[in-house]
Amino acid sequence: MNPDETLDEVLAALRACRICRDAPLYPPPLPHQPRPVIQASATARICIAGQAPGTRVHASGRPFTDPSGVRLRNWLGMDETVFYDAAKVAVVPMGFCFPGLDAKGGDKPPRRECAPAWRARVFAALPRIELVLAIGRYAQDWHLGSKEAANLSATVANWRDILARPVFPRVLPLPHPSWRNNAWLKRNPWFEQELVPALREEVARLLR
Repeated sequence: MNPDETLDEVLAALRACRICRDAPLYPPPLPHQPRPVIQASATARICIAGQAPGTRVHASGRPFTDPSGVRLRNWLGMDETVFYDAAKVAVVPMGFCFPGLDAKGGDKPPRRECAPAWRARVFAALPRIELVLAIGRYAQDWHLGSKEAANLSATVANWRDILARPVFPRVLPLPHPSWRNNAWLKRNPWFEQELVPALREEVARLLR
């Protein structure tokens, strides 16, 4: 990793990446043309660390252009204009390309080549990030460690202690906003009653 590398240089290299298709470390190779999706600016103070693009995001080339994005923006108390303003909000998923569908029609996990190859380089070029929203188990595993992220419900339930830690950037764990998590949200009403208002407050403060 080059400490003098600019964000533009990192993004150009990332968008040209073809590791998972041409030289996969974890076969089989990506079965389609890679299309890395990322939103980033050196001035952003909030980073959304999600999982990987789905089919709609792969088609649009823009993060969270799907029903999950609608729910996420509602949680954040943020409209599309602000959400897609890279100067304010970075979106750095664990896998930058759509990983394909599994046998049941669901999205496969993020490609394992992505995070080791790019994550440190990207964050080194984002010096103003103050808050990382770690969405789902893969992002929580990376940003909090595998031991703490072993159980998503327990990790998200511990959000107050995690957010209060004297680290930079701070981390706030969230479940994925997918409709597949509707049952989890019903079982855990405290999430929308307690965590979401605190999330909106943090986001509003950082956007001011």
